[in-house]
Amino acid sequence: MQKLFRAPILVALLLALTFSPLLANAASDDANDPQQSSADTPAAKPIDAPAALSALQKRLDNIKQQVSSAKNDKSLSGLNDDALKLAGDADTLGTALQPLRQQVQAKVDVLGPAPAAGALPETPQVIKQRKDLNASKTALDNQIAQAGAIKTGANNLSAQIAGLRRDALKTQLALNTGSILGGNFWSALTSPSDDDSERFGEYRQQMKDAWHLAFQPEWRIGSGLLLIAALLIGIFGGRVLDIPLAWLTPRWLPVGRLRRSFFAFATAMITIMTLGGAAQLFSLAFTRMPDVSDWVQETGDLIVKLSIFSALIVGLGRALLSISHPSWRLPGIADPVAKTLDSFPKMLSAFILIFGLIEGINNLVGTSVAVTLFGNGISALLVAVSAAFAPMRVNRLRRKLLANGEQPEARSTLAGLLHLGTSVIAFAIFVALLIGYIPLARFLTYELLWVGTVIACLYILMHMAIDLSESLFSPSTASGRLLKHSLSLDDRHLSLAATLLSAVAKTLLLLIAVTLLLGGNFGTTTPLELFSKVVDVWGGKGLEHLNIIPAHAVNAIIFLIVGWYVLRSAKRWLDNDFLPKTKMDRGMRASLVTLFSNIGLVLVILVTLSVLGIEWNRLAWIVSALSVGIGFGLQEIVKNFISGLILLTERPVKVGDLVSIGGVEGDIRRINVRATELQLSDRSTVIVPNSQFISQNVRNATMGNAQGVATIALTFPLDIDPEAVRNMLIEAYEAHESIQDTPAPSVTFSQLGPDGIVLSVTGYVNSPRVVSRTKSDLLYEILKKLREAGVSLGRTQTMILANPDKLIAPTEE
Repeated sequence: MQKLFRAPILVALLLALTFSPLLANAASDDANDPQQSSADTPAAKPIDAPAALSALQKRLDNIKQQVSSAKNDKSLSGLNDDALKLAGDADTLGTALQPLRQQVQAKVDVLGPAPAAGALPETPQVIKQRKDLNASKTALDNQIAQAGAIKTGANNLSAQIAGLRRDALKTQLALNTGSILGGNFWSALTSPSDDDSERFGEYRQQMKDAWHLAFQPEWRIGSGLLLIAALLIGIFGGRVLDIPLAWLTPRWLPVGRLRRSFFAFATAMITIMTLGGAAQLFSLAFTRMPDVSDWVQETGDLIVKLSIFSALIVGLGRALLSISHPSWRLPGIADPVAKTLDSFPKMLSAFILIFGLIEGINNLVGTSVAVTLFGNGISALLVAVSAAFAPMRVNRLRRKLLANGEQPEARSTLAGLLHLGTSVIAFAIFVALLIGYIPLARFLTYELLWVGTVIACLYILMHMAIDLSESLFSPSTASGRLLKHSLSLDDRHLSLAATLLSAVAKTLLLLIAVTLLLGGNFGTTTPLELFSKVVDVWGGKGLEHLNIIPAHAVNAIIFLIVGWYVLRSAKRWLDNDFLPKTKMDRGMRASLVTLFSNIGLVLVILVTLSVLGIEWNRLAWIVSALSVGIGFGLQEIVKNFISGLILLTERPVKVGDLVSIGGVEGDIRRINVRATELQLSDRSTVIVPNSQFISQNVRNATMGNAQGVATIALTFPLDIDPEAVRNMLIEAYEAHESIQDTPAPSVTFSQLGPDGIVLSVTGYVNSPRVVSRTKSDLLYEILKKLREAGVSLGRTQTMILANPDKLIAPTEE
């Protein structure tokens, strides 16, 4: 039994003597800082792993903090290099810790497993050695894992920085990234980086896997049917649905312009539904399987969205050009021009599909900035070629028509501006690509597509809204007759309702279009985002006391322009379309239009100041300054302005009235904010301040539908028959068409004197403005009747000398 106990003790002593250098070295190591033994690597430099890991973590946190505040591509590029270097340093530290971990594991393997329960226990030295080695091993494992986590975090941060740089390219329009003719631009295609090749290789592999999975035996029939259905619907769906549309439109819709606008709208919708449905079926063929990857699913969604937008471009082109039905074409485009432009929407939609797929896949895969710039540059180039191609062909065709003696269609000012704007933007895209401003070219491309799409949709929808309103309330349609009889309306009321409904619809459409233009969703860069970047340059300094920042200033300018345009359009609509169909007189209509214009202008200014960010409590000093100015220089202006508002609301005088003020008589032609315009009988104009109409005596000859009085006073000899002359004068008045029957004309015996009898004849006319003309006609007629009756007018008395010779004294010679 003693031999049995001695054998393990001898073995333990032998092991202790054999590995005593290792045990001593391991015992001297720190539990969190294992190093190689001096016997194994006498020249190796010790590694302070905790300090190194702490430094790496601090570098990672510092880079993250700098990334959150970086503003330009140069800063992001430097931070990306720092992140990649940090990932390399973390990998180096993890690699350096691996041999140490292996050495400790070798020492643990030498000690072997711990004695089982009931076996001879180990010596205290061996137990301590085993405990220290296991602690060192655990610490090394944690340090290696921490180094790997830092490496992973640095790589993820590098990918995030690349994404930020791709997004920054959409807003940093002044960034010169190199011309498309340079070698750096094509390096993404000729010599792609290993990371990009790996990412695209993985993407291609997932696409291949999705293709093979779609044609597995259990999915093969469904995938084939979906692809065939997508092909048939995409190619023949629009053509098939156009046949019943062309047959039903003239049979179901009333005669008028509604047929054209509805046909254009329906054509665009059919194109969107067919091509969008075909894309949906195509995507469903490869994404309906449960094991499909996220990249494949997102690619399918991207294809559907881009196909719908491309289908919208094709549909708008078909609706506006209307090659198959030229008589229903909305814009005034000649047939040769429309046929020339027929291929333009299809080519542009194909480029848009390629454009979106390139950028979408780049964002999905997470490619480098070089690949993103290459995709943006090629896409912008394709769209610019397409945008420049159409105007060139149209101009060439118009010159050809003129050379052949044919007159091309008359081009409106708006069409000319769109034509010129498209050409200028296409040229700007070419220049930006050539000189190296690819982000600017991308921005112009996005805005050209989005603005053109919004304008085309607005054009069709506005025509349809106007035509639908007129058709709905037209007395010649079934709906108009139903409304007329059921509500007891006349044609004037129906016309008013149609005008009002079309105005509301146009206003809503215009507001929606402005909203889409300012915050469009085709691209992530919009004019507002572009202008907001100027804040970084301006900083908003110097205007902080008024709470004004440049982005708000730009928004205020945009709102002021849009508000002024809407106010002007509404004023023109009220003056020309709506109010003339009411029973209001001309003066009342003019007063309402002027009042609406003044109130609308004040509201636009107030809202513009609000958008600008001006707080009214900040304007106390302005109000104080204005109060002093009003007391002196602005007193008359304010007084006339308030007087003008009183004239427009109280209406003691109105446009069209015949007034006399300050010895001046004329017709009121316009009541402005400060003064009123009077037109005299000689067609000259007198400007009268509004305050004079409030503070002075004004004779309004037409107020309250006042009648005119035509009074003529005639002097007759004493020997006439007054009754006969009276009847003659009344007959002359009653025979004139302007003299009213009620009150009846009358003759007044005004005066009896030595010079004769004075008779005044009076008659009433419907307006003071016709008094002079009526009196002139009556004098002609009265003189004619008096001569026929042998009645003469009273003559001026003359002195007759009986003996003139006696009154003249003889002259002496």
